[in-house]
Amino acid sequence: MVKLIKKGVYYTEGRIVKEAQAFFTSEKKEAAVKSTLSYAVLKAHNAGSDEDLRIRFDAIASHDITYVGIIQTAKASGLKQFPIPYTLTNCHNSLCAVGGTINEDDHVFGLSAAKKYGGDYVPAHLAVIHQYMRECAAKCGAMILGSDSHTRYGALGTMAIGEGGPELVKQLLSQTYDVKRPPVIAVYLKGKLRRGVGPQDVALALVKATFPSGFVKNKILEFIGPGIANLSMDYRIGIDVMTTETTCLSSIWETDEKTHEYYAVHGREGDYRELKVKAPAYYDGAVVIDLSRVEPMIALPFHPSNAYTIREFLQRPAELLKIAEEQGRKLRGDDGFTLTDKVKDGKVYVDQGVIAGCAGGGYENVAEAAEILRGKSVGTGSFSLSVYPASQPVYKALVEGGYAGTLMEAGAIVKTAFCGPCFGAGDVPANNGLSIRHTTRNFENREGSKPAAGQLAAVALMDARSIAATAANGGVLTSALDYAYTKRVKKYKFDGKIYENRVYHGAGKPDASAQLVYGPNIADWPAQIALGKHLLMKVVSVLTDPVTTTDELIPSGETSSYRSNPMKLAGFALSRKDPAYVSRAKEVAAEEAARRAEGRLPESVLSALGTFVPAEGTIFGSVVVSNKPGDGSAREQAASCQRVLGGVANICKEYATKRYRSNLINWGMLPFTCEKAGLSVGDFVYVSDIAAAVAAGEERVVAKVITGGKTRDIALELGTLTEDERKILLAGCLINYNKEKAGL
Repeated sequence: MVKLIKKGVYYTEGRIVKEAQAFFTSEKKEAAVKSTLSYAVLKAHNAGSDEDLRIRFDAIASHDITYVGIIQTAKASGLKQFPIPYTLTNCHNSLCAVGGTINEDDHVFGLSAAKKYGGDYVPAHLAVIHQYMRECAAKCGAMILGSDSHTRYGALGTMAIGEGGPELVKQLLSQTYDVKRPPVIAVYLKGKLRRGVGPQDVALALVKATFPSGFVKNKILEFIGPGIANLSMDYRIGIDVMTTETTCLSSIWETDEKTHEYYAVHGREGDYRELKVKAPAYYDGAVVIDLSRVEPMIALPFHPSNAYTIREFLQRPAELLKIAEEQGRKLRGDDGFTLTDKVKDGKVYVDQGVIAGCAGGGYENVAEAAEILRGKSVGTGSFSLSVYPASQPVYKALVEGGYAGTLMEAGAIVKTAFCGPCFGAGDVPANNGLSIRHTTRNFENREGSKPAAGQLAAVALMDARSIAATAANGGVLTSALDYAYTKRVKKYKFDGKIYENRVYHGAGKPDASAQLVYGPNIADWPAQIALGKHLLMKVVSVLTDPVTTTDELIPSGETSSYRSNPMKLAGFALSRKDPAYVSRAKEVAAEEAARRAEGRLPESVLSALGTFVPAEGTIFGSVVVSNKPGDGSAREQAASCQRVLGGVANICKEYATKRYRSNLINWGMLPFTCEKAGLSVGDFVYVSDIAAAVAAGEERVVAKVITGGKTRDIALELGTLTEDERKILLAGCLINYNKEKAGL
């Protein structure tokens, strides 16, 4: 089904050839490296050297749990107007009953910012962020930056990257996105999918094959091969959006007449151009997927890579659910969490189905689900099915095609465009519930559980087709591969008037006289101090998970309403993983505040350290220690919450994603790595002359660990930092850096 080639390959004469078998000269290889789609797109947007890229994007996009913080940061740094098209969408904090008025207050702020600075504003329930950008902003050969990790428009020939908010701030201030030239991995598609196999099945097979080894981490996936022609655009888009779960940096696909037709249907034929690889092209590795061998998949709790074919899962469901059950019991701290009880007489009964968002809410996914459910019933028992079309144009087409009615007749609830089910703000399952979803993620607690309060549910990822087959079978987990239905659906018709009559189109038309409208929950970022000559850190949390997601660093769901209030949001940091973290961090922050007021380290700290730590020039802050933090969402708040609580660094074995490491740097937190730190809560870590080391670009520093008056040395790796990143760290955060540049 999926084969990995971990050494260099050439794409020539329509096939993949291993480098060792190609016999190309070094000159031919050098030219072949530059023959990829990725090289051409990056070159067209690069203001730096061939290896140290400084990218300027064509457009940027945010949703309503990120754009307030981004605009507030840019405003504090001297923003006058948006220099490139900036789309503000409203698809995360759409439920305005949550938290009183504060969600709608954010929306009002967003519209006022679009008017003042010259941006586009998409009101709530019209479209999820990525569907709108596909329909209205993607262009062949373009690059788009979004403050959401699933910013992926590669199937439309657009190289898109999801990053934390500060990277968008840089674009708003006409700065660049700086990154070493990423390796490029060919994803070679061949064969044709069988009826009942959907894009999520291909995606989960890809994630399962690549995520555990980190094979494509921070690399670009380039989709090539004859199998592309056998996929509709909705299928390509559905596969592409899930590449985020491989931890790759971005993606791009060859384009063809189907791509051309997509642009034409959406009234943007001029934004299409053919993108074809100029063979021979050299890739740093390859993933070969035989579409004809892909089966319906299920990703069991608690990660998209925990995937099996449904056939394999149903052969031993109790065994596999037991593993997830044990993991859930560790999370909740008791033995009350159950999943094995879902197995009865060899069948698996699920409690809920959801088809939604940027991955599941596409026209063909929903239409095929409707065909499977035609004339059937989801039943009157505990099982429920919710369907969220990805945009109002998609919803309208489903209504006109009769698919929405078919779903409703079957007992499904069809709702408006909303990302909530993906991150725990909508259709939260019941305690001990098992939900199957065509969404993007199923991380632990992401769907809204609160283990500390005894609440825990589980989410498994599946394709819309198998979810519909399960619904038609009364909630008994069923593969669509074995389900007879009419696959052919009516041709999609896009109605652009929906957007023309409701979206505020202000890109390039700023009004300096317009006033930003603030609600009572919207607060400025607290001031941050510059990096001191020396650095003293106190360990306030040690996370032992193999991978710590951003959902664990700052939970999603109900906390989203406080994304516009840095200090209120910070109160939720690590609340589901280490509830004592916030109080410990605040204690350190209070001691540091006293130090700044009195000019000396607190007696409690000095007595623990001895006299070798100089008080003068030493700043004191907290540090979180973990194994591999930052998988998942691009949300900057995973780092900024630590920072506003007095955090000065992270120490880990490795960072799960580039974007989390970038978030740390942009918030003035040192991104240390250490293979064997051996640290415990309460330990002190002291680094002398840290400012000089950062300024000089040193990649390794020696630190002293102090435990109970005893000391030992450890090596902390900073890794490669760009000149701008070093200046940001020295200034204390991106806001300070930009204020210094602007003389504010």
